[in-house]
Amino acid sequence: MSEWGWMVPARLFNRRVAAGLLKALLWVLLVAGVAVGMNVAGIHIVGSIDGWQRCLAANRGYFVAWRLLLYAATAYAWRRMRRRLREREPSAQTHQRLRRVEIAAVITLVLLEGSQLLRSG
Repeated sequence: MSEWGWMVPARLFNRRVAAGLLKALLWVLLVAGVAVGMNVAGIHIVGSIDGWQRCLAANRGYFVAWRLLLYAATAYAWRRMRRRLREREPSAQTHQRLRRVEIAAVITLVLLEGSQLLRSG
């Protein structure tokens, strides 16, 4: 298969890919819905948006610790999955694709946490 063989429309738009995209979309909507629900519940419990923002700011350290734990768990799971994938597909092309995904993930996390750091002052 050529380097751009995966871009063939028949492979991009088959039922399995569509089902995967639908499942991913549903997960994104579920996570967004839970986040909105938690914020609405928090605002209701505290009584105002300003109170909710103060509560979030007061507990910022716990949220950082939570994110670091999530990142560590994700990195651990990624390493296990990566090792299995490398055993199953030892080609250089697979290694190169994994490396690109890892670099993109690290850049995304650095930008996300950097924006959080800049916003918090």
